[in-house]
Amino acid sequence: MSGTHENHREDVVGRANVEDTPELLAYYDELEGKNAGALWTVANKIEPWEPVSQSVPVVWRYADLRADVLRSLQLVTPEKAGRRVVYLSNPGRRDVTAAVGWIYAGLQVMNPGETATAHRHSASAIRFIMEGEGAYTVVDGHKMTLNANDFVLTPNGTWHEHAVEASGSTCIWQDGLDIPFVNALEANFFEVHPDLSEPVTFPVDDMTKTWGNPGLTPSGGDWSKGYSPMFKYEWEPTYDSLLKYSSCSDGSPYDGILMEYVNPATNGPVMKTLGASMQLLRAGEHTKAHRHTGSYLYHVAKGAGYSIINGKRYDWQEKDIFCVPSWAWHEHVNSSGSDDACLFCLNDLPVMRALGLYREEAFDDNDGRQII
Repeated sequence: MSGTHENHREDVVGRANVEDTPELLAYYDELEGKNAGALWTVANKIEPWEPVSQSVPVVWRYADLRADVLRSLQLVTPEKAGRRVVYLSNPGRRDVTAAVGWIYAGLQVMNPGETATAHRHSASAIRFIMEGEGAYTVVDGHKMTLNANDFVLTPNGTWHEHAVEASGSTCIWQDGLDIPFVNALEANFFEVHPDLSEPVTFPVDDMTKTWGNPGLTPSGGDWSKGYSPMFKYEWEPTYDSLLKYSSCSDGSPYDGILMEYVNPATNGPVMKTLGASMQLLRAGEHTKAHRHTGSYLYHVAKGAGYSIINGKRYDWQEKDIFCVPSWAWHEHVNSSGSDDACLFCLNDLPVMRALGLYREEAFDDNDGRQII
């Protein structure tokens, strides 16, 4: 350890500020040999004044990645690959294969007539449909047909498989999972279905038809599982809800018209570890800057614009994906003067809130930290 020892000192009352001496360096070497260490050498690093994210802001441009995603159709078979996915790699989180924070994301592609092997895992997952027709997902025997901008759940522990009808077209969707988080907890399991496929045992789209009626709960609708029974949230009613809300509210100065997807049985998050929202930015709208704990992966469902993240501008358009790391200042701008823009957001807010770690701060125009 001698010669390579790092001592994170701060000359502030209440913070560790121990100077190195030959005697202390020898002491640290002794502790290291016993798989131990002196807290004061790392205390300031592991207990920062505020969150220090390893993630960096990134925009993954669909126009750049689409050809690469489609090329995988010629390079690998679904049987060999398991799933054809081009994953999104954040430069600061490559060690855990994350797009941002502890969230994994990728772009999956399937040809008409293909079926991915049914499986289940401890990680919770979502799909956000980007293009194509005829895709469907089966979750524990419930088949959901999928269209552009539909949002689909495959909760942890549920059997699920994905496919595209033979009469459909090549389909691409975004996968989002909490794989890095579950791996960090050393709690991940993966299992392939013994029959490799899962039978459909309920009417098609039954969960959305049962639970997706605004303001209504099915009589006898008893649901006690830790995730939403509404496995599919369709785009059209979602967008309609945003428009209705915007007609009677100014929304948030920081998020515009934002609505969270919820578990209709509890009004809580759709899953225990992953939350999701859709927000509408009116024509020309420029939100105020704020920051909050948690990691946020945005998918541009409609429109074009840009976001300012920690003082830097990131342009985006429909089907692009971008991330906002934890505790990063951010604001969103709809660059159209005549049409609205919509941003789907996958996040880890359920974890932040459940553990009492959520914190939000508005930007003070006078403190000079945000450079536009």
